Formats: sequence, structure tokens, C-alpha cells
Amino acid sequence: MSLNATPSSERVRIAFFGRRNAGKSSLVNAVAGQDVAVVSDVKGTTTDPVPRAMELLPLGPVVLVDTPGFDDEGDLGAMRVGRAMREMNRADVAVLVIDASAGGNAGAFSPTEKTLAELFGEKGIPYIVALNKTDLLPDSPPKKKPPPPSSAVPFIETSAKTGMNIEALKVGIAAAAASAENGRRLVGDLLKPHDAVLLVVPIDKAAPKGRLILPQQQVIRDALEAGALAVVARDGEIAPALAALGGKPALVVTDSQVFAPVARAVPEDVPLTSFSILFARYKGGLDTAVRGFAAIGALADGDRVLICEGCTHHRQCDDIGTVKLPRMIREFSGKEPEFVFCSGGDFPEDPSPFAAVVHCGGCMVNDREMRHRRLLAEERGVPFTNYGVVMAGIRGILDRCTAMLREPLIK
Repeated sequence: MSLNATPSSERVRIAFFGRRNAGKSSLVNAVAGQDVAVVSDVKGTTTDPVPRAMELLPLGPVVLVDTPGFDDEGDLGAMRVGRAMREMNRADVAVLVIDASAGGNAGAFSPTEKTLAELFGEKGIPYIVALNKTDLLPDSPPKKKPPPPSSAVPFIETSAKTGMNIEALKVGIAAAAASAENGRRLVGDLLKPHDAVLLVVPIDKAAPKGRLILPQQQVIRDALEAGALAVVARDGEIAPALAALGGKPALVVTDSQVFAPVARAVPEDVPLTSFSILFARYKGGLDTAVRGFAAIGALADGDRVLICEGCTHHRQCDDIGTVKLPRMIREFSGKEPEFVFCSGGDFPEDPSPFAAVVHCGGCMVNDREMRHRRLLAEERGVPFTNYGVVMAGIRGILDRCTAMLREPLIK
């Protein structure tokens, strides 16, 4: 992947919700300016969330998502609504699409739409209302429209068919997205211009041939944007890398799997952390992860531990999630817990059967989804921690690897 490409987890995720046949798919296509979603007059045409990564002015890199109708019926319909709900947990911005031609008071909020508005509020999702299909309304008598659920929620009359107010809808989406920005950085706030940061990147059979993995790319890019000097070395070349710098780096970031040799090679007074720990901080869950590590040492025989990766990939013979971490946890705890694995979007809605959740850095999962997963665990009293935090804790260097992240180097 190019350093200039924007991963889906870093794109603003804009999801369109509403009843069946409200015109969600047509509106997604109109906003995208291309056929992203299948359009039909048949209710329930959209059976699964349909994402499309693209550039959307004036916002930039986004993912547009069409979702199944929230009023779907029957057993199959309930499954579709469940998938729409899961998409809500990932959405940075929601567009509530209402059919203006649906009879009665044009576009009046139905119980389904009221439920959606309430869910957006509960989940803290900024949203706008698109009163769609206004081209089907008669010119006389004057059109009626429902009052907005809140004066703070933009209410835009649109027509996917004629293109009416599509540009205004885009501007509204961009404004809603701006309100959701968190302003967090991976390493940029830890570095000054011309600081040197040493990135330790093992090159082994698990490393993708010819490229760096996403966390490494993103840390390099953020360091460069801060005006810092990013130096990359393999784990067996730390001493010559430090010598070549001619002085101590402001920060060393390593792959968590080689914490032990890197910690020995890097002077104690040089801040040290890992890509995975940086991502725990970036996604807003570092304190939770550090607290959650205590559960690893308190495991009992037979306790169930969920190890979760946000992406899917080909498993190597010594895979970090399914082999290395379980082995390290068994050795550290002196117990024989039962390990359960999940990947991609496959996170349980009820993690209460587990004694702990150990999650990857989440480079392929957006902030909203990671927050949702943490909250699911916290609400049920299940400790939630992170690959890098666990590996640092097991090596006895957790304080060293998180201290500078809790008190940024730059004031």
C-alpha cells in the first residue's frame, strides 16, 4: 500500500439509514456521483451494508455506506437490521433518509425514524436528516415537512432523481464530520521538528514482502508530518542505527514482538514504546488497556480469554495472535486458560463469558468501532487490553513504554 493512500480506518465513515424504500441507495449514488448501490423499487433490495471508499469534496477521503432498511421484517429481516446496527457502531456520521412522498404529513417521523434518531443520540453520532423524494410531492398544496428532532440537526430537502440539494447535503455531511474529529495524533504530538525517531521494524517471514505493514506506514507518515526525522532499522541493527544518529533519538518505536532485545539495546533514558501501544493511545483506549493488563496475571485455569484482531490475514506458523500471545500468557500466568479467537468485524456483542479481551492495535478498525468494543467489555466488567500492552507488561517494561504517552513530551 502507498504511503499516500488513506486506509479505510482513517476515512470518515458516512452511513445512510432509514426505512426500506426511503431512497437510501439512490441518495448514496447521488452523493457519490456514481452507481455505488443497487437501486430498485422492491422493498429490501439492500440486504447487507454496502461500503464504498472514495474522495468526497469538500470532505476528502471517506467511506459511504448504504444499509438495509431498519424496518425490515421476519427472521431474515431481523438479521438485516442487526447488520445495520453493527454498521451504526462504526459510523462517524449518519444520514437519516426520510421518504417525503410516504403519505400523510410529508416525511413525518415514523416510529422507526424516531428510534434511529434516538440511537444516534445515545451513541453520540452526529447526523443530518435528508428529506428525500421531494420531486414526487405536488406543488400545491404547499409541502409540509416534519419538525427536526433538534434545532442542532440539519434538515435538508433532497431529490436523488433530480439532484436537488445534493451539494447542500455534502456540505452538511462535511460539517457533521468536522464536529466529530478528535484531533489525536499517533506520534506527531510527541515530537518537535528535526527530532529523530527510531522505528524498529523486523523483517521476517511474517512481514509482507516488498512493503511495510500499515501501523509502520502510518507512524512514519505522522512523524514526517511533524517535521521529525524518521530512521528505520531492523531489530538486529539497533546499535549501528543509534551510532549513525550521532545522538540519542527523541523516541524509539518498535514492533511489540521484539520488545525484549530492543529494551536491552536502547538506553533507559530514551523513551521507548511500540506501534501497538501507540495505536491503543490513538484510538483512545490506552488507560483502559493498561488497567486491563492486571487481569492477565490473575487468570485461573480454564478462564476464557478472547484474542481479537481487527483484520483478517493469512496465519503464519508462529502467528502473533493465535500462537505467540497465548504462549506468552500461559508462561506469565502459570495457568492454562482457554483461548478464543476472532478477527475482522467478528466481535461478540456479549463478551461477558470472557475473563479478559486482548485486542490488536486496531489499525484496520476505526475509532468508533474500537470505542464500541471497549464499551461492550467495560459495561460487562470484562478487562480490555492490547497486544503491545500485554507484551510490555509480561516483559516488565510497561511503565517505561507508556509513561511518555500519558504525559506528552511537548507541552
